[in-house]
Amino acid sequence: MKRSNRLIVLTQFFLENPHTHTQLPYFVDLCGTTKSSISEDLDIIHDVFEQQGLGILHRTTGAGGGVRYIPKNADAYDESFILKLCEKLKDPERILPGGYLYMSDLLGDPKTVREIGRIFASRFSEIELDAIVTVATKGIPLAYAVASFLQVPVVIARRDPKVTEGSSVSINYVSGSSRRIQTMVLPKRSLKEGSNVCIIDDFMKAGGTITGITNLLAEFDAEVKAIGVFAEADDEDEERKVTNYTSLIKISEVDTKGNQMEIVPGNFK
Repeated sequence: MKRSNRLIVLTQFFLENPHTHTQLPYFVDLCGTTKSSISEDLDIIHDVFEQQGLGILHRTTGAGGGVRYIPKNADAYDESFILKLCEKLKDPERILPGGYLYMSDLLGDPKTVREIGRIFASRFSEIELDAIVTVATKGIPLAYAVASFLQVPVVIARRDPKVTEGSSVSINYVSGSSRRIQTMVLPKRSLKEGSNVCIIDDFMKAGGTITGITNLLAEFDAEVKAIGVFAEADDEDEERKVTNYTSLIKISEVDTKGNQMEIVPGNFK
């Protein structure tokens, strides 16, 4: 196989299999070439990925040596993308009762969701994770987008148990926005005990839902290593229940009567 062809094949493999450690003999057989040629190809791809702000190829040596593609966005790209989202969300017609914002069009756009997932995955790329956890329903697309770049499964907590999911663990928690007692359920088979997890959610006000997820995960002896929130509301009178998190967008000074609000980038920088 010619080098130009090999570069296309290898690049496609890495983009489709991020965070997957693969030994060099696999690529030797795939491309019908030698280890030295593959090694040179990897150098080229690594340099291009790094120059274009797409990530890096992490290589290991020894008997079990190989290579793994780690997606990492350039900071300038992330900032530009988030600023464009902020502009889209500034439309006063998006304001909903209760200080919420209509975001379903953005979270329903595959390209936008994929880019959001890439940003979170880039921020959490150095963390060893076993699963991405979210709560049904709007956080599900974001969770799958992040998981696709980190190559880990998605675990979904629901408001009520499903017969098709077998026995479950449930807790009651107080919603930070409505101050109502709600139930959250997670099937026993969905998560191994002692897992390292990342929580992904679409919107956070006081943080009651994320606190509920954290308490539910404690029943599995799971450790929350990271929390990613697409948009956070920064106009709550009560103290926020969650402090250690990464947000992409911050919404504040929402005036439902005057149809005004302030939307700025979150704390992801």
